[in-house]
Amino acid sequence: MRPIQMVDLKSQYEKIRNDVNNGIQQVIDSTAFIKGGKVNDFQNQLAQYLDVKHVIPVANGTDALQIALMSLELKAGDEVILPTFTFIATAEVVALLGLTPVLVDVDTDFCLSIEAVEKAITPRTKAIVPVHLFGQNVRMEELLTLAKAHNLYVVEDACQSIGSTYTFDDGHCVSSGCMGDIGCTSFFPSKNLGCFGDGGAIFTNNDRLATDIRSIANHGMEVRYHHDRIGVNSRLDSIQAAVLEVKLRHLDEYNSDRQAVAAYYDKAFADCGQLIIPKHNPKSTHVFHQYTLIVEGIDRNKLQTYLASKQIPSMIYYPIPVHLQEAYYDARYQSGDFSVAEMLTSKVLSLPMHTELDAEQLAYIVDEVNRGLKQN
Repeated sequence: MRPIQMVDLKSQYEKIRNDVNNGIQQVIDSTAFIKGGKVNDFQNQLAQYLDVKHVIPVANGTDALQIALMSLELKAGDEVILPTFTFIATAEVVALLGLTPVLVDVDTDFCLSIEAVEKAITPRTKAIVPVHLFGQNVRMEELLTLAKAHNLYVVEDACQSIGSTYTFDDGHCVSSGCMGDIGCTSFFPSKNLGCFGDGGAIFTNNDRLATDIRSIANHGMEVRYHHDRIGVNSRLDSIQAAVLEVKLRHLDEYNSDRQAVAAYYDKAFADCGQLIIPKHNPKSTHVFHQYTLIVEGIDRNKLQTYLASKQIPSMIYYPIPVHLQEAYYDARYQSGDFSVAEMLTSKVLSLPMHTELDAEQLAYIVDEVNRGLKQN
């Protein structure tokens, strides 16, 4: 049996080696390393794939979130609502811009609670950042209705959900990251659509916002050397775009492979009282950036240690919610304030999830998880 990894990028690369190498060589031959043709090609292909009007590639997912918020021209002290159970970048960019992060709890599907958002809205609230955590979309129809009623921006953190879709009550289906005012994603190597370094992108159907976002990402310029606004330097390199152009052609296949792995895990653990399998939102497809279980009545860390002894990696995403992070201390929030998020941090465990897991590996993982439960 091949060694089991949380993410097996080498085996994935071997299948597309020639196309990736050819694309990279084309960039080298052209010497158009910054803002080259490959970047334009990729952004156009991604816009077509997502059925969104504008795709603006940037340097990474964190930059995407920051630039998106900068384009809204919010003022210091304006409140931005986001979940406390998320990767720290979601809160980080809000704090860096001098805005006020307003944290809310999540549901047991790991996504932002709409009911908690509604309770958190104040006259100073200007935006909501739903995080489509682990690859499944937030209950976006309800969230967008709520945001519209209060005249709030919605900036989707789709860094883990590219390729997933959400179906509204009227039947129309929209790609993750393309439902709110702005969407953001990451092309970190381990993502479902990952490059060979850092990368990210911003999506919008709003022409004005797209113009501002492009300007902000390019030092605040629309015309060269004319700086109309404060900006940053954030761009996707041409070599990374060449890699992503190839991988985009396989994204549906990659997501289907992940869904097959998740279905195998679901079936194996569905009747296990000590493990709660991920909840599925019937309106959203799930692309399983992570496959995350909730353990019940056992020592999560002991199970993780057992799996490691059997050469099965696992991860805890995430061990500390934002409101209990030292850098984000706020007297408004105390331990116990966000019951679901705090429960999850003590009970979640993510199993290996990637496109290259084979039947032998999956059977071994399931068998050892079950053995680990019996020894717990």
